[in-house]
Amino acid sequence: MLITLVVLLAAAVLMVSVSRKFGLGSILGYLVAGVLIGPFGLRLVTDVSSIGAIAELGVLMLLFIIGLELRLPRVWSMRRSVFGLGAAQVGVTGTVLTLIAHWLGVPWAGATILGLGLALSSTAIVLPLLSERKLLTLVSGRDSFAVLLFQDLASVPLIALVPILAGQQSDGPIWLGVLKAAGAVAAILIGGRFLLRPIFAAIGGAQTRELFTATALLTVVGAAALAGAAGLPMSLGAFAAGVVLAESEYRHELQADVEPFEGLLLGFFFMSVGMSTDVALGIHQPLKIAVGVVALVVLKTAIAFILGRVRGQLYPSAVRFSLAISQGSEFAFVLFGAAGAVGALTGEMTGEANLIVALSMLVSPILFSLSERWILPRLLKTVPANAANINEAAPAPVVLCGFGRFGQVIARVLISRGIGFNALDSDPDSVDNVKKFGYIAYFGDATRLDLLRAVGAETAKIIVIAIPDPTDVVNLAKTCRQYFPQAKIYARARNRRTAHLLMDVGVDDLVRETFLSSLRLSELVLRGLDFSEAEARRTVAKFRERDEQMLVDQHAFYEDEKQLVQTSQDVAEELKSLFEADMPR
Repeated sequence: MLITLVVLLAAAVLMVSVSRKFGLGSILGYLVAGVLIGPFGLRLVTDVSSIGAIAELGVLMLLFIIGLELRLPRVWSMRRSVFGLGAAQVGVTGTVLTLIAHWLGVPWAGATILGLGLALSSTAIVLPLLSERKLLTLVSGRDSFAVLLFQDLASVPLIALVPILAGQQSDGPIWLGVLKAAGAVAAILIGGRFLLRPIFAAIGGAQTRELFTATALLTVVGAAALAGAAGLPMSLGAFAAGVVLAESEYRHELQADVEPFEGLLLGFFFMSVGMSTDVALGIHQPLKIAVGVVALVVLKTAIAFILGRVRGQLYPSAVRFSLAISQGSEFAFVLFGAAGAVGALTGEMTGEANLIVALSMLVSPILFSLSERWILPRLLKTVPANAANINEAAPAPVVLCGFGRFGQVIARVLISRGIGFNALDSDPDSVDNVKKFGYIAYFGDATRLDLLRAVGAETAKIIVIAIPDPTDVVNLAKTCRQYFPQAKIYARARNRRTAHLLMDVGVDDLVRETFLSSLRLSELVLRGLDFSEAEARRTVAKFRERDEQMLVDQHAFYEDEKQLVQTSQDVAEELKSLFEADMPR
């Protein structure tokens, strides 16, 4: 086992380094590494099933972390994309592929399973592919995620459909399977809401780091196992657990504990996919397999592109969206295996379909990377012309870096006072949408020095950093401080740590993005609890004053978690005592 681990790690390090050097991303490196060392390559690793079983934990942890980054209101707000665009993608693509499979001579039962199975896309490939390029927050990324979420939900009835299509009786009545699935989801949601928080609180109070990490891993695996036992995809269980815990105060610590395991195990998962690729079958029937892979990728890309345009995506977003979900899914292996077991697909059909799916998973990251390098830059050049030509930007006293919801509010205030500004945003859809409301924004990555100069940062009095990614915020602040010393820098801080890093840079001022709105809502809550308007306002004002002072005080030791916790508790007690002393006797 130790030798196997050495081979896996060495192959991963070598091939991922080469792949990233050529700008093709890490996923392709893992897949190629798996092909090279697997049973159909150099045969350095032959026990693929055991590695695959462990590596599937990487997919579970990926979905758990994605869930942690989502709040239930946001999931609810995505319902139209999930059940509209997602259902359309699976329905249209599945129907087209089913008709093609039947035209090629596959009976209707097998053709339907093939069509619907091939319509699905790989969550494990798409999300990291978009995440490492910071595209998940764009329209194309959000729509891709919505489609993948619908596909995960759709996989439940697909599994139930296999024996029915094969003319076999299911193990029990359909209503019983639905009841089991609903019970599992309810258990995850209720357990996460009422049981896990007290457990994490007790462990956090004990301050036993390794125990907290073990509990985090148990949460992921336990939720996945519960979903699997009920016939649901295990990834859906892990995702649901993450969504529930996204509202908890332990969200950031859970993410920090799980991410190291997720990254390595997900890499092993991609290697296991590469090792499972039956190269021999491709050698014996190269033309048939090649045509199958090309047809699958081209058809899925074309259908997704059309659906994206119908939804209102601009050409660049539609290209990204369609190429991102152009491959087959790891779930297709499960579906085709189940179909083969009940006789809906022959062994030859199953082997060919699995190979086509695996090769499409190899090809799609290459196509996506090539698109990002060669196609998207040319398409994106047309976007600024539709909104405003960045070369014609006149000098303005304010440069707004980021023109999303945060930046647009600042812009409206400036407009109300007749103050000119130049805004930069990297989302072509945002740039196009704000034009409808009479605003002018320039398309471009605000972290690029040449674009900052193009919109007049060298002469601006104020530079406002309103982009969402905290790492980009800090890096951009450093760039502006170095190259545009005449400008005052005001920045958006996602959290306290980002605020402390911005203090290190020396920005002129910063605002924590949800702090003021949370204070305003707190004031309304106090009013709802029968506090007088003056008392509610005084309470919130005192809290704000003390919290902002604490932020400054903690800057001296923000890397010391223990001292941060202690000072936060001390300030909480101080405020409580202060308000209690003011209460009438």
